[in-house]
Amino acid sequence: MKIRTLRKLSLALLAGSAFFVNAEPAPVSELGSSKSVEQRLDDLARLIKARNQTQIEMQQQLDLIAREIDDLRGNVERNSYELNQMLSRQRDIYREIDTLRTAKSAIAEEPGKTKPASGQYSSNKDENTDYENAVNLILKNKDYDGATQALKSFISSYPSSVYKANAHYWLGQLYYARGDFNNSKPHFTSVVKDEKSGKRADALFKLGKIAVNQGDKATAKGFYQQIVEQYPDTSTARDAKKELSKN
Repeated sequence: MKIRTLRKLSLALLAGSAFFVNAEPAPVSELGSSKSVEQRLDDLARLIKARNQTQIEMQQQLDLIAREIDDLRGNVERNSYELNQMLSRQRDIYREIDTLRTAKSAIAEEPGKTKPASGQYSSNKDENTDYENAVNLILKNKDYDGATQALKSFISSYPSSVYKANAHYWLGQLYYARGDFNNSKPHFTSVVKDEKSGKRADALFKLGKIAVNQGDKATAKGFYQQIVEQYPDTSTARDAKKELSKN
């Protein structure tokens, strides 16, 4: 709307300029014959000076309008970039949710036992129930704020749980999807420290993405190379190679 208004103002100024250029020569023809040549030349000089001044002012106005249009275009491009980044983070978490849903349906669970991605399980029924309830807040209820609190509470209640790395991974994902990289990074780092975790490669990849978003491409490259070296035959390694090829 503002851009259209600025364009209309530009056209109005140009139209005014054309009118002024066409209208101003009249005084030249109206110079009395009693005036000397010098007086006529002085009048003509003043007329030309006034016209030039008007043209300079109009050009300044047009330059100002052009700068404002450039500023608006820059704002639109920046907002578009930020929106694409947010959508990308949302797609990441939805893809992980679908992966976990598929994995859960494929697991033949023993009575009273739930298996995380690493293949380990707990014999503590309360631990199983609390973890599964927290995950279901993501999978079934789409209650991401509730899931964040439930997972934090789970880690606090079961600090040695076999699900600890998974819980940290999901907390990292939840914060990552919101663009909260400062809170996301420590959870992915906790997953990476657990070398037996089935989510370690994915956590390394997310740390690489966070580093890119924070402008640290060198650190991101290190994470991607670590994935390629340690998990060469995985889809995560293929994704890491794609990221490395961008640099």
